[in-house]
Amino acid sequence: MPDERLPRTALTGWSTQVAPALLGATLVSTVGGTQVAVRVTEVEAYMGEQDPGSHAFRGRTPRTAVMFGPAGHLYVYFTYGIHWCANIVCGPQGSASAVLVRAGEVVQGLDAARARRPAARRDDDLARGPARLASALGIDGTLDGADLCSPSSPLWLAAPATPAADVRTGPRVGVSGAGGSGETFPWRFWLDGDPTVSAYRPGQLRRRRTTAPASVPGEPPEQREGAP
Repeated sequence: MPDERLPRTALTGWSTQVAPALLGATLVSTVGGTQVAVRVTEVEAYMGEQDPGSHAFRGRTPRTAVMFGPAGHLYVYFTYGIHWCANIVCGPQGSASAVLVRAGEVVQGLDAARARRPAARRDDDLARGPARLASALGIDGTLDGADLCSPSSPLWLAAPATPAADVRTGPRVGVSGAGGSGETFPWRFWLDGDPTVSAYRPGQLRRRRTTAPASVPGEPPEQREGAP
């Protein structure tokens, strides 16, 4: 696969505009010295301080600082104490607009992806869900802040050959809060009928705590982003 990074200018729009345009793009990783490429089939948009489902809803924290920076960087977070998930920062600097890469099809490096995801029963399941996708690509917390547009980055985005067709949209997976199960923010986008798209699961309101859990600083206790 050619080493052709998507230019930063393609990621400077708001996440709700950038997210559907990323469907069909390829996220390429050379982490560990082996090239693995995933064709993106499902994404979710998050809109920072104006979005109750975003980690940045309550403003900038050390954890979310990369989302307030320039477009084209990777925001990697740890969820449920076991999973890494990857978001592509977009929008104007200071906006905390980002796109969660939810699912994709492994199109290169199948053997490496299988070695990283030995529990996957089918190749369609290797990157079906945001944590599985991150694992297949070798993404972990050391790549938080990685610049996808830099020639020296081990991760980059290659643009789709043609705009994606048959794009569907609906509520985000596992996001609760304003709008009940997410209908107020129908910012999940996916390729209709693609077998690698993850299953939809509505969010569940959780009982409020007096303080947010230490593992998720800056995230409202009643909100959770989708997990695989």
